[in-house]
Amino acid sequence: MAETRTATLTIDGKDYHLPILTPTAGPECLDIRKLYTDAGVFTYDPGYTSTAACDSTITYIDGDAGILLHRGYPIEQLAAKSHFLEVCYLLLYGDLPKAAELEKFENTVTRHTMIHEQIHNFFRGFRRDAHPMATMVGVVGAMSAFYHDSLDINDPRHREIAAFRLIAKMPTIAAMAYKYSIGQPFVYPRNDLDYASNFLHMCFAVPAEPYEVNPTLARALDRIFMLHADHEQNASTSTVRLASSSGANPFACIAAGIACLWGPAHGGANQAALEMLREIGTPDRIPEFIAKVKDKSSNVRLMGFGHRVYKNYDPRAKVMKQSADEVLDLLGIHDNPTLQVAKELERIALEDEYFISRKLYPNVDFYSGIILEAMGFPTSMFTPIFAVARTVGWISQWKEQLADPQHKIGRPRQLYLGPTQRDYVEVEDR
Repeated sequence: MAETRTATLTIDGKDYHLPILTPTAGPECLDIRKLYTDAGVFTYDPGYTSTAACDSTITYIDGDAGILLHRGYPIEQLAAKSHFLEVCYLLLYGDLPKAAELEKFENTVTRHTMIHEQIHNFFRGFRRDAHPMATMVGVVGAMSAFYHDSLDINDPRHREIAAFRLIAKMPTIAAMAYKYSIGQPFVYPRNDLDYASNFLHMCFAVPAEPYEVNPTLARALDRIFMLHADHEQNASTSTVRLASSSGANPFACIAAGIACLWGPAHGGANQAALEMLREIGTPDRIPEFIAKVKDKSSNVRLMGFGHRVYKNYDPRAKVMKQSADEVLDLLGIHDNPTLQVAKELERIALEDEYFISRKLYPNVDFYSGIILEAMGFPTSMFTPIFAVARTVGWISQWKEQLADPQHKIGRPRQLYLGPTQRDYVEVEDR
């Protein structure tokens, strides 16, 4: 065994030796697990920007190089040659499936897409104008009241059943949330359709006439699912892991992830990008908008450009741009004002030294919102669609954590800056 490397931390003249952990890829990590016990100090890292809260074998991101790997496979290769359910299998089990394994996996998912009929009553308890994400948080959390045979997180078989149920039923739940919000009847899933086609059918079919799913739109949606399937230890994934660390059931954990994803800085980013394009209105107003972005006192942000992790071109954005071109060409959408603003803003930003120097390239949210709007989805459905895609990532991370012998309940520390102990004073003496 190679000699263990350490880093030395000196506090008040005393040295503490911290083991250096070497990953298969990415930055080395200082092991500070014994730091509080040995030295009586915490580390301070708001936002956990420099802290590894777990070890994982699922997804790797190199933001500087613009690399995203799922189990070692580049996202570009998967997007070009694979499809969403195959990527689901890869994330869940660690390798690409053989033909028979994939067929069995797809059949199992397809035959679990229906939800318990009584769950329909949950939807009718919400106001018609409720945001679909609010509905999804409630309905997914309530699944634990219906599926008692998959709640034992210590039983591998229960974990497997819960994984299939969540991956299979999430599109049905999201589509029902959409149908409920627009006052249309629920459309049941069909076992003869693939995952993305089934979702489109459940969202846009009506009982009064047949609905044929366009294969180009289904392929574009499948790519959106694929490109959002997992993204390392992001906010919602960390939320799922933190909820799971307490021993919560899988449906509660995924509901917590959906709640976190709802935020505009996370899953709502594509909606924010589209709303920004609409606010700009016309291409001639772009210079004025960019001037405000450059003016720090204006508090105007360029949405859909740059990323917390990527300091290079988001590899998912290249694939998403290709899908956007295919969908817009198919639908003949070229004179759409929002699209014209998007194309001109992209052109200017990629040539402007201000954005180039700050590595503010178009990200996956910039293009996905354009595609989803072209398909006919309202902006309120952008984040639910993201939740459908990310469910497999959450489940994969959840399963990995539960199988980790080192896992324990999450308990972040704090830098306390409040008052020290004070004595209570009776109200008449204050």
